Amino acid sequence: MGAQVVGRAFARALRQEYAASQAAAEARGRAGQQSAAASSLTGITLQEAQQILNIATLTPEELQKNYEHLFKVNDKEVGGSFYLQSKVVRAKERLDEELSIQTQDSQPKPPPEQKQQTPET
Repeated sequence: MGAQVVGRAFARALRQEYAASQAAAEARGRAGQQSAAASSLTGITLQEAQQILNIATLTPEELQKNYEHLFKVNDKEVGGSFYLQSKVVRAKERLDEELSIQTQDSQPKPPPEQKQQTPET
């Protein structure tokens, strides 16, 4: 009898966890899908790009400032590494994509257009 009680409680907990997981996935929605697509296109994750450019909060000003500094420091002309410089460029591209996704999501969506009915003649 004790095993049945534990079994039911475990099954209930699993159902609740699954429902919570589904709700979180829906909440992430389109932005999460676009972010994943951007990661696959650039070959770099959002977290990796933030680590490369040393950015905690994603703002265009901080992104540009850190990018310019790291790009200049890793220039081959001053003894830098072309590989590291290319990683900096890829990180900036990925973060620019993320900023554009966030901008799209924050803009209000226009109302759907209604079809004009024309009188039949």
